[in-house]
Amino acid sequence: MKRFFERKGHDEAREKLKKELFAFNKTVFQGFPNRPTAIAYDPKLNLLAIGTKTGDLRIYGAPGVEFTACHSEESAIIQLFFLPNEGRVASLCEDNTLHLWEINVKDDKTILEEVNSYALEARLKKVSVCCLSRSNEILFLGTEAGNIYLLNVKDFELINNIIYQDVVMQNVPDDYKVNPGAVEAIAQHPTDQDKLLIGYNRGLMVIWDNKNCNAELTCIASMELESLYWHSSGTKFTSAHSDGSICVWSAVEATKPIDGPTTPYGPFPCKPINKIQWLTTKDDPFTVFSGGMPRASYGEHNCVTVMKGLQGKNHIVFDFTSRVIDFLTISDVDDDKEHDSPHTLLVLAEEELVVIDLLSDGWPTFTKPYLNTLHSSAITCAQHYSSINNELWDKIVACGREQSSLHHSPRDWPITGGKNLAEEVGGHDLLLTGHEDGSVYFWDASSVALHLVYKLSTSHMFLTDVDQNNVAGSTENDEDWPPFRKVGDFDPFSDDPCLGVQKIVLCPFTGQLVVAGTAGQVLVMEMNREETEHELDACDVNMVTEEGFEWKGHGQLQLKTGPHKFQPGFQTKKIVQCHPPASITALAVQPEHHLVAFGTSHGFALFDSDHNKAVTSKCTLSPHDTAAQGDQGMSRRKSLKQSLRESFRRLRERRTRAAGEEKKKEPKKKEEKKKEEKKEAEEKKKEESEEKKEEGEEEAPTTDLDAPPKTEEPEVEEKPEEPAEPEPEPEPKKEAEKSPSHSEEERVPIQRLVEERKPEDSMPSMIRCLYFADTFIRDNQNHGLTMWAGSNCGHIFVYTITIPAPEQRPDEAVTAELAKELRLKHRAPVIAMAVIDKHNVVLPDEFDVKNERVKAADMTDGHCFVVCSEEQFKVFRLPSLKPRHKQKITAHEGTRVRKIGFINFQSKADEAYSEHCIGCLTNVGDMSVYTIPHFKQQIKSQCISDRNITGILSTQFTASGEAFYLHSPSEFQRVSLSARNICDAVCEVELEEGMRPPPPEPEPEPEPTPEEPEKTEEEGKKEDAEQELVVGGGVELEPTEEQSPDKPEDATEEMPQSSALTDDEKKEEQGEDMVTEVEKEMAKVTVEDTPHDETDEQVDITIDEIKDHTLGHKEEHHHHEHHETTITTEVHGGGDTENDVNSHEE
Repeated sequence: MKRFFERKGHDEAREKLKKELFAFNKTVFQGFPNRPTAIAYDPKLNLLAIGTKTGDLRIYGAPGVEFTACHSEESAIIQLFFLPNEGRVASLCEDNTLHLWEINVKDDKTILEEVNSYALEARLKKVSVCCLSRSNEILFLGTEAGNIYLLNVKDFELINNIIYQDVVMQNVPDDYKVNPGAVEAIAQHPTDQDKLLIGYNRGLMVIWDNKNCNAELTCIASMELESLYWHSSGTKFTSAHSDGSICVWSAVEATKPIDGPTTPYGPFPCKPINKIQWLTTKDDPFTVFSGGMPRASYGEHNCVTVMKGLQGKNHIVFDFTSRVIDFLTISDVDDDKEHDSPHTLLVLAEEELVVIDLLSDGWPTFTKPYLNTLHSSAITCAQHYSSINNELWDKIVACGREQSSLHHSPRDWPITGGKNLAEEVGGHDLLLTGHEDGSVYFWDASSVALHLVYKLSTSHMFLTDVDQNNVAGSTENDEDWPPFRKVGDFDPFSDDPCLGVQKIVLCPFTGQLVVAGTAGQVLVMEMNREETEHELDACDVNMVTEEGFEWKGHGQLQLKTGPHKFQPGFQTKKIVQCHPPASITALAVQPEHHLVAFGTSHGFALFDSDHNKAVTSKCTLSPHDTAAQGDQGMSRRKSLKQSLRESFRRLRERRTRAAGEEKKKEPKKKEEKKKEEKKEAEEKKKEESEEKKEEGEEEAPTTDLDAPPKTEEPEVEEKPEEPAEPEPEPEPKKEAEKSPSHSEEERVPIQRLVEERKPEDSMPSMIRCLYFADTFIRDNQNHGLTMWAGSNCGHIFVYTITIPAPEQRPDEAVTAELAKELRLKHRAPVIAMAVIDKHNVVLPDEFDVKNERVKAADMTDGHCFVVCSEEQFKVFRLPSLKPRHKQKITAHEGTRVRKIGFINFQSKADEAYSEHCIGCLTNVGDMSVYTIPHFKQQIKSQCISDRNITGILSTQFTASGEAFYLHSPSEFQRVSLSARNICDAVCEVELEEGMRPPPPEPEPEPEPTPEEPEKTEEEGKKEDAEQELVVGGGVELEPTEEQSPDKPEDATEEMPQSSALTDDEKKEEQGEDMVTEVEKEMAKVTVEDTPHDETDEQVDITIDEIKDHTLGHKEEHHHHEHHETTITTEVHGGGDTENDVNSHEE
């Protein structure tokens, strides 16, 4: 009992501590929203909004100011409208619904929330276009039927004023009175808010006076209409059409256009101009439009044209690599300004946002502090590093500025709305992403705004297919017309797939960077602030030494001859090329001694970059797999005898199932079949034991995961035990009893079923993990540098590394020797390894210890080795490698581990207290935390959808308790597992007082009048009834039996339940009944002014009949039909009620 209470108290303290250490939160999205569909800008608050196809709504301001929301129904956002200076935005979705969003403060946090919505499907047809009035009060909704509806933004309800197409068509000439089609464009007059410019699909344009409900001007174009735009003076407007032509019309007389139609890129057929703007400046106006390219020559180009001047003196066609969705211009906010004077052009493409400076010469693009194109080339890997050395950080930032200054605008970022309230971050964090084109991007991940710091390219050192084609043939000169300019960072094309980056390792102190690629190339780089030029020699490392091996995959990358020129930044010093040139699957770096370990699907090697030579290499292929290729998977070991036996077992199971159905019909044969099944089961056990003895692999074979007897399960792969791992396996019944809260169905997947693995998972020879550690491996007294390599079949190789003395290091190379091997009996892939000291602390980096950033590890006896496979976590004592603890993930939860991170969790209540734990992500997207070394689960939460395979495989844990994963190909989702380290947007938007209209106040509920001291509650009710009678204007009611003057005094004797009442009580009861009848009749009076249906009258008659039946005076009913009674109720102080009944004969 004492231990029980002590444990309970410890659990309570632990629960409190867990809340201070762990907390799961999804924080911010970093990158570019996937599949954007709409964009809007608030010129007053300087905010930008983007809507996506999945219904996500993002609002951005200054760096760090971000708001995110999502529609309840997953529907594409078609259009967005900011209500300027109100902090509100309206969205039109593809499902024909409108939504109103507000930036509000709740629980001391500024959020974006939906406050109103309206569904138009009941009363409207499909909405084709919307336009917000300049007063921000009316939203004009043009439909495909041609009508225009008006929505009041304040209450989000439709206004009765409807602009019907038939009324608009009244002034159209008879020759053109045909169906003009859907409403294609609506634009409000710049100076007169009562006038609208309405454009229909087939070319009809009308200036509509909404105040007088008539059409002032009608214009007809010969081609289909695409876009309309008012000139700022309001005297003319511009139209764009489906044939790529532009027309300018007068707002006074428009029998024909005053300018045009002109086709900027004619005379050959051109694509439609989707949108156009005509903007004035102090000198020459701007004409900006999208589309309009010649169909035959440049029809596949995605372009936005900017022309300044009547003759297009400055003319540039901005060419994008993805489809242009929309564009808008930004001008200085001034209501009294004479000109538009745009200074920035924002173009929303399908894969990126491009912001162009219209004030600087040449119209360069801005450097974006957020909304960067993470997937400029497809992301192939990612790595996060915390607390970068300040000196190294400054060098990286300086090199990045030199890169960006060549092609970007010197102006500051133009979108600066809102206020960032987050505290300044002390350290610097880097997120490195490797890409398919061989480039590496360095992102500043210290705050909410993820922006590019530096870009590294590796493709210029190798000969690619593009380079070879350029050498073989001559290139054609680009034509001068149209004047194209490639803009944007998105580039989906790769020169050579072999250039793809697979692994990245960076030393945050020395600046040593190692990049490994798809074709077995390993590049060792160093930071240099000066431009250099030198030659490179590749060091070949042969991974397969056995004879008879034949590689059928891609070849090695060819290194360019001659000296290579390197810009300031990370410069390549050494290149290693593996043979066969398979993709690098594991990479580790020991920066102090300049050692690099790398692994492929064929083995692993250790490289000494100081001497440019391989220290050792190990082939992990089995003898009968020497002909295996890197892209070809190998089946798991299973003998032919086993396969045949299992096939017969399946046939027997089918027969037993079929026999089970016949048992219901033949109950007499049950006992005989049971005996036969028992015999078959005994025979199976005998066969299994005999087979395993014949194989001779192990003396006591058990299944990989301790499984209970199967009923009707798929086949289970049997795993032999290792004699080096004598830890007893717990019984399955006891494991099931430990978690009684789970149902039996949840405990079924205890055995690991033989399931189909992916090619990279099914290759036993593949190296999945490499690790350097200074620990004890020979004995308990001497420690030294070791290298650990984990394979795809649970095989771990341990090497001891001998480092020469510092004075002998330039002349002598490093040596390595295989010390031990460890085979995990469950043979699952090894995905992470670490060594902990006797305080359960993961051994820190040597440079962290030298810079006094962390405490040095305890190098006394007591180290342990932690290995994380896809199915289990295990701890082994060092140097004996005896098992100490184990946690079965697949056996208990039925999932596989995909990603592992060793994290130091700090308490939010006490900085001095921390715990080293394991962050775990499974194949179903569950993210959890386990303690070291006992592997107790602390938290668990569903993080990623199991359908998002790319997101699960791209997850990267940070050392401080966060994680990144690809929410979409272009955007990272940031997640926090720590209660202390949470990177979330802390911002606000200040609104001027009175800018946002107050919400409509609800009608107040009628409150009861305060009681007067001299009146009781009952008297007040009776007095209210009298007042209602007076207001009703003298209502005449038919008398009831109780109110009849001819009612006999002994009427109550017929009711036995009231025979015991006294005379006073009878009078009091009759008075109360009288008041009730009056109140009921007055309820009828109050609704007489409104029409009522027949059911109300039937209810009244039914009530009267019930009263008559209850009182038992049906015989007197004929007497009251000839009387008309007026009732006056008076309430006396004593609570008695007197009824003065005046009867008048007709």
